[in-house]
Amino acid sequence: MASIYCRSLNLNAISSSAFLFGPRMTGKSRLLETIQADLFIDLLDPERQLDYMRHPRLLWEQMETLPAGSRIIIDEIQRVPALLDYVQMGIQKKEFQFFLSGSSARKLRRSGANLLGGRAIDLRLHPLTCEELGNSFSIHRALDRGTLPRISSLLEESNEREAILLLKSYVTTYLKEEIQAEAIVRTIAGFSRFLEVAAHSNGQMIEYSTLGRDCSVPASTVKEYYSILEDTLLGQFVWPIHRSTRKKARPRFYFFDCGVVRALQGRLDARPSPEETGFLFETWLLHEILAHRNYSQKTFEVGLWREGMHEIDFLIHRQDHPVLAIECKSGKSIHVTPAMKAFRQKHPMVPLIVASLQDECPRSIGGIAGEAIEVLPWRETLDRVRTITSV
Repeated sequence: MASIYCRSLNLNAISSSAFLFGPRMTGKSRLLETIQADLFIDLLDPERQLDYMRHPRLLWEQMETLPAGSRIIIDEIQRVPALLDYVQMGIQKKEFQFFLSGSSARKLRRSGANLLGGRAIDLRLHPLTCEELGNSFSIHRALDRGTLPRISSLLEESNEREAILLLKSYVTTYLKEEIQAEAIVRTIAGFSRFLEVAAHSNGQMIEYSTLGRDCSVPASTVKEYYSILEDTLLGQFVWPIHRSTRKKARPRFYFFDCGVVRALQGRLDARPSPEETGFLFETWLLHEILAHRNYSQKTFEVGLWREGMHEIDFLIHRQDHPVLAIECKSGKSIHVTPAMKAFRQKHPMVPLIVASLQDECPRSIGGIAGEAIEVLPWRETLDRVRTITSV
């Protein structure tokens, strides 16, 4: 029996209408089922989807029977975008609250759908966080298999074989349902090659021309493919904090889940190498930070700091004003690097910490400009991020 997880995103605390977006298998439908609704429409049901496609006004006719202020849930709204016109009418004329879920806003935008003009907030659902998994959380399992709810449930049942098969099928399902079915790309073969190459470049600096040669498509097509990954929430760009044209040319890209990226790499049957572990640790930590930001409705951004050849992995900032710098280290040997020295000299007042995968207790290293650098275990790193306020 699948485990039921208590999610940090509390829909009952939201009084306005909202879009709930997230990659497939992050638990959107299950989360929606936890809240009371006067009308629940599941567009994954082929018959119901066909009914609304043929007769979108059916939604308005159903709403006419409900009292003002009712709550309505529509799961997988992107399957029938025409319903959004009636959603807007329900918000304006009857003060209904809507929760509208989908795997991305891309199809809605491409179809010219009514995105409600600011009448609904955007919410994002991520894979399970370490807080949501509680005592069952294992950092090494998270890096190896990811934290999609169904995968985590199977692993808790010691059913690793099925978890691996499900992760492998995620890739083909995504290609078929998200890409091919929506005719987003001209050739599924080219995009499939790109996915594998992009997965092996997870967390690394993007060189569009090099990646284009590796997957036999033009650099311009690689840029378009990355935009598809971002629009369908399969990954996240991390840009240099100063967004000039020169420095913005080479961001990093992180897939949304470590298990999915390892499936794309074809590496699920082998344990991660030390080098792989480093990128997986960065990937996991980034999305823990983003999940905390989104669930707590904070306003900071996550970029990277780059100065010449020097880089710091993550720089939390507000409107390009640095708040906290984080360098990720997955090995046991941690020392002060030239990048740390360069950052401290450039931003002496901005806290710089090292997020350690191996350390179990905080410590300090070096002594740059009269101040040592903190090395924090990953849990304490997340605790530090949680202290960042919204203003």
